[in-house]
Amino acid sequence: MPSPEKDLALALELADAADAITLARFRAVDLHVATKPDMTPVSEADLAVEETLRARLAVSAPQDDVVGEEGGRSAQGASRRWIIDPIDGTKGYVRGVPVWATLLALEDDRRLTVGVISAPALGRRWWAARGQGAYVNDGLSPDPRRIQVSGVKDLADAQLSFGDLEDWASIARREALLDLADRCWRTRGMGDFWSYMLVAEGVMEIALDASAAIWDLAASQVIVEEAGGRQSDLEGVSRPDGGSGVATNGLLHQAVLEILSRPGTERRRVT
Repeated sequence: MPSPEKDLALALELADAADAITLARFRAVDLHVATKPDMTPVSEADLAVEETLRARLAVSAPQDDVVGEEGGRSAQGASRRWIIDPIDGTKGYVRGVPVWATLLALEDDRRLTVGVISAPALGRRWWAARGQGAYVNDGLSPDPRRIQVSGVKDLADAQLSFGDLEDWASIARREALLDLADRCWRTRGMGDFWSYMLVAEGVMEIALDASAAIWDLAASQVIVEEAGGRQSDLEGVSRPDGGSGVATNGLLHQAVLEILSRPGTERRRVT
């Protein structure tokens, strides 16, 4: 029977393999990029990472299912499954922006148990296993350091990061988001995994996504929660497959959800 320690060790090995591929092709002048049916980009590196990780899992954990952004879901019906986002932040990756990462999570009997987020161009990697805390290796010290969310209790002292305003308008919550932003001390659009990890590190208090998939949120949920925070969908349910993401230091979570749930008249964009 696999242990949390062995599962985490395997996830870290997979992240090493992913980093070798993504760094080698980052800013390559001949990087091939295609457009998926949903009009989002996919690079050859995305495909190579997921193919490589699936092949390694087929050897190291053949009994487990796999779900990935590019390769879909395996259908073994196993109680354990690995959740892979080969490159979170592909739009930035293909333009040479260094804020991207490989996201890996393990779900065991519908409970997320391991999360790893590796951002090699930033020189940072975060990881967590249930009951063992959350850690970052950021190159600032010789050893990994344990991370913890902030103790900020008031929105007026909080830092907020959120995604595209268009996504919030599409779910009729743009005005609620702007109301929340007005109540916070500071707002920054860090984007993708980065804002969630800053919440886990205690640097920011709130990270939001109006629209997100399970592979965008599974790894961060383990890390944020092991750092003492809370992550849920916009309805307040702690799940990575709810279609949206809300991560906070925990102390502000209910206040954030209440503001974002308020109905409002959406402003029309001027064209």
